[in-house]
Amino acid sequence: MKAESRITHTEGESNTSEARRKWAACHPDAATRDLLARDAEAFLHQSLSSPCLSTIAKAEGIWIEDTAGRRFMDFHGNSVHHIGYSHPRVVAAIKAQLDDLSFSPRRFTNDVSVELAETLGKIVPGDLGKVLFTTGGSDANEVALRIARAATGRFKTLSFWDAFHGAGFGASSVGGEATFRSGIAGPLLPGAEHVAPFNCYRCAYGHAGPERCGLACAKMVDYVLEREGDVAAVIAEPMRAVPVVPPPGFWKAVRAACDRHGALLIIDEIPTGLGKTGAMFAFEHDGVIPDIVTLGKALGGGILPIAAVVARRDLDVCGDFAIGHYTHEKNPVTARAALETLAVIRDEGLVARAAELGAHAQTRLREALGDHPLVGDIRGRGLMFGVEIVEDRDTRVPAKERAERIYYRCLEAGLSFKISAGCVLTLSPPMVIGRADLDRALGIVVEAVRAEAV
Repeated sequence: MKAESRITHTEGESNTSEARRKWAACHPDAATRDLLARDAEAFLHQSLSSPCLSTIAKAEGIWIEDTAGRRFMDFHGNSVHHIGYSHPRVVAAIKAQLDDLSFSPRRFTNDVSVELAETLGKIVPGDLGKVLFTTGGSDANEVALRIARAATGRFKTLSFWDAFHGAGFGASSVGGEATFRSGIAGPLLPGAEHVAPFNCYRCAYGHAGPERCGLACAKMVDYVLEREGDVAAVIAEPMRAVPVVPPPGFWKAVRAACDRHGALLIIDEIPTGLGKTGAMFAFEHDGVIPDIVTLGKALGGGILPIAAVVARRDLDVCGDFAIGHYTHEKNPVTARAALETLAVIRDEGLVARAAELGAHAQTRLREALGDHPLVGDIRGRGLMFGVEIVEDRDTRVPAKERAERIYYRCLEAGLSFKISAGCVLTLSPPMVIGRADLDRALGIVVEAVRAEAV
């Protein structure tokens, strides 16, 4: 018996919701319906992926277009579209590199890959200057974990519930999202300890006392590191993807705890790095320097898959064995895409632009929705921000069905994004977005939220 075709897009929403059924029924053309049916038949089904919600025929700048010609501003983009889709400079650089050198087998090197490694070593703060490339962020995090094991002689890790570090076996083990940990028979990676994240459920809804989430959660990191005594690394996202910004002093307290107990600090900047939060790396907001940084997603310019591990120079301790023996480890084409992406970010001043536009967006949302009865919080950094939809502002009970209806109203109006934690409208526009387009998108969100309250 064939599996039932299901459309899965927003996190935490029902597969049979009325809003979803209405959207699925509104595809106006046979080509769209046929492609969706082919997708459902051809791909293994999994949550948040296949079968799909809709189709895509074109992606350019901030826009995606489906096979029916409907256009959407994309405020999701799987976090790859920092510089927008099909940036002409990156496209031209890739085409030129294909003519020059298209592949580099292992044990041979090439100028463009070395230049990318040198460039990353220069832009990451501190003494983080040794690099290894992978094809995806999940692999980059697993390489970072292998380095930590080799450098410390320990195997345990400490990470946060609700975090996401990739879909690989090791990455799923240190991650904290149920979607990527469930359905696996038997144990995950041994030694993967977890603690509650900052702004955890108890804290967010007022059950944690006067200290709330902040440094109480940082103290738990210190407590576990001390009690375990043999943790190789703490691996974490610098801000939660919900999104939630860490409280002042949180990462400095975690950094100090790692130093006291001999654990490395691995910061996963795969969705947040390269300027999206208004700093080149999100950890810079908090005045800390990790031991290892992982990058990915937007590094390939929203076109090609490439990720990177950037480690302290004294952590180059794995020369006698393989830690990331990838076929495309030094692929000159993906390296060229990454180099040009970094150049675009620099030349177009996109880090400062993300800070400016992000502040504008949150100010406008607070002015329009700050006292709205269905809005529990408006939060974020730079161009990663969100609107929490609740049933009641005092209790902040999540309003998942309301958030879903708001999402589909926005989609119908030409704005695509994702819902995190079941009820948070998570908005992440490209850094190249114009202010007029940003204001138009914010207006769509405001009107959709207000319509839900009617």
